[in-house]
Amino acid sequence: MNPHFNLGDWIVILAYLGGIVGLGVWFGKDQRNTRDYFLGSRNIPWWGIGVSIVAAETSALTIIGVPAIAYGGNILFIQMIVGYVIARIILAVVMVPHYLSGEIYSPYQLLETHLGRGPRRLAGAFFLFLETMAAGVRVFVACIPIRLLLGEQVCSLGGIVDPILGAILIFVGLSLLYTYIGGVKAVIWTDAVQFGLFLAGGLFALFYIPTLIEGGWSAALSQAGAAGKLAWLNTSFTFSAPFNIWMGVIGGTVMVLSTHGAEQLIVQRVLACGSIADGRKALALSAVLIFPLFLIFLLVGVMLWVFYQGHPFQIPLPEGRPGIKSFDFIFPIFMMTEVPHILKGFLIVAILSAAMSSISSAMTSLASVSTMDFVKQMLKGKDEEYFLRFSKYSTVFWAGMLVVTAWLTREVTFVLNAAFSLRGLTSGALLGGLILALFARGVGARATMAGMTASLVFMNVLYWPANLPATKEWWLRVFGGEVFWPWFTLIGTLVTLGVAALVGRLWPEAKGSAVTPGAQSRYSR
Repeated sequence: MNPHFNLGDWIVILAYLGGIVGLGVWFGKDQRNTRDYFLGSRNIPWWGIGVSIVAAETSALTIIGVPAIAYGGNILFIQMIVGYVIARIILAVVMVPHYLSGEIYSPYQLLETHLGRGPRRLAGAFFLFLETMAAGVRVFVACIPIRLLLGEQVCSLGGIVDPILGAILIFVGLSLLYTYIGGVKAVIWTDAVQFGLFLAGGLFALFYIPTLIEGGWSAALSQAGAAGKLAWLNTSFTFSAPFNIWMGVIGGTVMVLSTHGAEQLIVQRVLACGSIADGRKALALSAVLIFPLFLIFLLVGVMLWVFYQGHPFQIPLPEGRPGIKSFDFIFPIFMMTEVPHILKGFLIVAILSAAMSSISSAMTSLASVSTMDFVKQMLKGKDEEYFLRFSKYSTVFWAGMLVVTAWLTREVTFVLNAAFSLRGLTSGALLGGLILALFARGVGARATMAGMTASLVFMNVLYWPANLPATKEWWLRVFGGEVFWPWFTLIGTLVTLGVAALVGRLWPEAKGSAVTPGAQSRYSR
């Protein structure tokens, strides 16, 4: 057992784990068909969905890693959040009417409606591959500090398995319990509770740490400012690090247009809204919440830096692991060693809640796309009871895939690092495909698929040589630096649109030839 915890801490942690599973089961107990399971019967309040959107994009690694960014540097990352807000406003105005004018289960159905079945299946396949890799790796990296928090004995399941594997099994298994039973309704409501927990944890840390610093808030801010820790604006335009305002306003906006407009993980929540007005309000609420949330955790990192300038680490700072830097252990170490008991338990719960929220969100989105975009299209004669049952089995399957992905990537440094940028490798293709389907459908299905495929190939060529040990030195010598991930989606989108336009001009299709007969009426009901 972890020597830094007492009985009160464990009671708080166990009460949370039991309570959140019970809450999810309770909210999601009435599932009669796939509409209930994947759209929550479209009767969930908009504010619950808005909070869930923020929770879904905030993993345990975010809660740990964002303070680490400020601890090791400054708060320039806040410039990225400007784009996060702008993108939500654009999506609320432009995209929500397309999502909610009828009843669809994923944004990829819009590609079939306007272009044909091929683009829909290609986009769905991109998402399934992307989200399995990205979510599996998020699980693994988040479980490294969770292993530190809960201790070897708990995470090894009493010495039965490797502690990292045990931590993976614990959190995927607990998230699976309520996701399997309750579907997206259970996920949204548990997300709402979990958001409140990790927001409260961040606020507590932000106001508690200065009480441990001589001179309090004013002295802490003065010391941080003198060291450049409060620098938040960089107007220099670069394609490489560090963060700058152009990455936020341009790169961040386009990135979130994809993650929140073309990827099922977030779009599924918007699709659960009862009306266009509710969908817009949900996105607007998430825009209001996202900026202060990230600012709070960046300032926590600043306060941790000030604190540890005058206090020794009571637990030695571990060496960096694949995909996780040493600074990512700062916040967990502070929780375990500097926070009073009981309150310590609540801070640990904040990390656990973010971990479970991201896992359950990934499982339900993967199950939705695999069931509704692939299986239901192939098995036309089955009834709703069959597909509801299949949806639940699919949720179990994807939970298993997350465990396997997390475990297999534990030793491979470059694959692990690449997986964090994997969203950027495919997000441009997804966003570009959706733009073509909605606003340039005359280009045709063949050209759209060519553009999406070219984008995936180009982004891999752009990313790997700058990161593989065998080619990194050559790449840096020739190009001077690697392209930073905030630009990935913009570049991928431009490649998709450019190649699609070229192919459409050189190899045009007969008008309407690619659209599946009846698709328009089928998805606009």
